[in-house]
Amino acid sequence: MIEIIRYNIAAGQEAAFEDAYRKAGEHLRASPHCLSYQITRCVEEPGRYIVRIEWDSLEGHLQGFRKSPVFRDFFALVRPYVSAIEEMQHYEELETFARD
Repeated sequence: MIEIIRYNIAAGQEAAFEDAYRKAGEHLRASPHCLSYQITRCVEEPGRYIVRIEWDSLEGHLQGFRKSPVFRDFFALVRPYVSAIEEMQHYEELETFARD
């Protein structure tokens, strides 16, 4: 299960946002439900970000992670940017292609 969060961060707040997610990443890594995460920044519009989090399951994310003490610490770091979220949805991976 993949969670996609798209942000549109106000000009001048990009460095603080990136720092907050670097710190929040420690809490994601501490959760057994988080398998991986990735933070990407748009080249053409530097205030736009995509956070991609791979969870073991939807239940693992919503029940396991969000109801754990780790979530409180994670959310405290990213809370200032909640209003900048344009999308936060769960996706199911159907196919992957990667060159060796």
